[in-house]
Amino acid sequence: QAQLVESGGGLVQAGGSLRLSCAASGLTFSNYGMNWFRQRPGKEREFVAAISTGGGRSDYADSVKGRFTISRDNAKNTMYLQMNNLKPEDTAVYYCNAPKYSPTSPGDYWGQGTQVTVSS
Repeated sequence: QAQLVESGGGLVQAGGSLRLSCAASGLTFSNYGMNWFRQRPGKEREFVAAISTGGGRSDYADSVKGRFTISRDNAKNTMYLQMNNLKPEDTAVYYCNAPKYSPTSPGDYWGQGTQVTVSS
């Protein structure tokens, strides 16, 4: 059974850094482009960052460009989100996502989320 488990969230002051991890099991991790999403208080879930299967391409929401870096280690079945210069508006539950890579592939998988709280 496929499972995604996020970790690394916590409480940090504005300007600080955190590194989130997403550990995958029960799926062929290297087949999946991977995403980070977040849900801020009172808001809908929103896209944060994406990375290609091999890690050579990435994409970011405008709100995090230049501050967040997405990466992955296929040998460890793990994806990361390095978050620097955090702002109070980055406070959210962060989720990793493995979307379907074809109409017939298994997916769409989601983790349980990890809370990030940025104090001003």
